[in-house]
Amino acid sequence: MARHPSFRTEEQKRFGRLFSSLCGMHSAWEVWADFVTLSAVALSNSFDRQGPVHDEREEEYLRIIHRYGQEERETFPKLLAVVTEALERDPEQDLLGEMFSGLELNSHWKGQFFTPYHLCRFIAKATLGDVETKTDRRGWTGISDPCCGAGALLIAARNELVNRGVPSTAALFVAQDIDRTAALMCYIQLALLGCAGYVVVGNSLVDPVAGHQLTPATAPKQEVWYLPMFYHWTWQERIRWHWLEQLLTDQSCAPKLPAPTPEILAPAAPLAPTAKLNITSTGQLTLF
Repeated sequence: MARHPSFRTEEQKRFGRLFSSLCGMHSAWEVWADFVTLSAVALSNSFDRQGPVHDEREEEYLRIIHRYGQEERETFPKLLAVVTEALERDPEQDLLGEMFSGLELNSHWKGQFFTPYHLCRFIAKATLGDVETKTDRRGWTGISDPCCGAGALLIAARNELVNRGVPSTAALFVAQDIDRTAALMCYIQLALLGCAGYVVVGNSLVDPVAGHQLTPATAPKQEVWYLPMFYHWTWQERIRWHWLEQLLTDQSCAPKLPAPTPEILAPAAPLAPTAKLNITSTGQLTLF
C-alpha cells in the first residue's frame, strides 16, 4: 500500500480510503486484482447470463469473495460505485490507471506504467482524423488498441467521438492486453462509459484478435469479454447481417458468441459488407 498516495479528486480520495480498509489482512496488489476481477465479472454476467463462460466467471467470483469477511465483501461494490460516479461526472479521465499509479501498485506489478490521459487525448485526436466521413459511409467505425492497458487511449477516443457528435451505437471498440488485470481495468471503464465492443485477454503479438470485426475468433489462450453495450439491438442486428452474408457467400456456420439477445426493439438497416479485422500489433490506436 502506498504510504503517501497523491489523489487529485474527491472520488479518488474516497476510493483510496475504501481500498485501504481492505489491505489489513491482504496485500494491496491482491486486493486490486480481486476488485478488478469481481467488478468485471459482475458487469459481464449481468448480460451474459447463461452458458459455460458465465458459469466459469461466476465460480471465479465466488472463489475470490469467500476469501473476505462480510464487511470486506460489502466494500467491493462501494469501490465500483465510486468509479461509476467519477466517470459519470467526468468521462475525461483514466480513473483506474491513475488510481493504480497513485496507490503505487506499478512498483509491485511488473513495473507497469500507463500512458497519461492528456497524452492519450492528443493521440486520439490525431488518429481519428476524418472519422465522421467513414462513419457516415459505413454506418459505424471501429477503433482498436492491441496493448490497451487500463484503456486510456480508447477512453480518449470515445470522448473525441462524443465531442464530434458520433453516437455510441456507431463505434466499435476492440481492446487487447497480455495482462489480465490491465485488460479487465479497460473492460470496466469502457463498460461504464457505454462503449460497445469487446476486450481480449491475450498476447497481441502471438495471438492477435482474429476473425471478423463483429464475431471475433477466440484462440485457446484468449478470453473475450464482451462489453454490455455490444448487446444493444443495433449491434445484434449488425451481427445477424454478417451471419447472413456468410451463409450466402460460403455457407459457413455462424459463430456462437456473442449470442443475439431476444429483446430486439426494431430492425436495423442492413449495412454494406466490411473487411475482416486487421489491426496493428505495435501498440497503436488504429481505425478499421
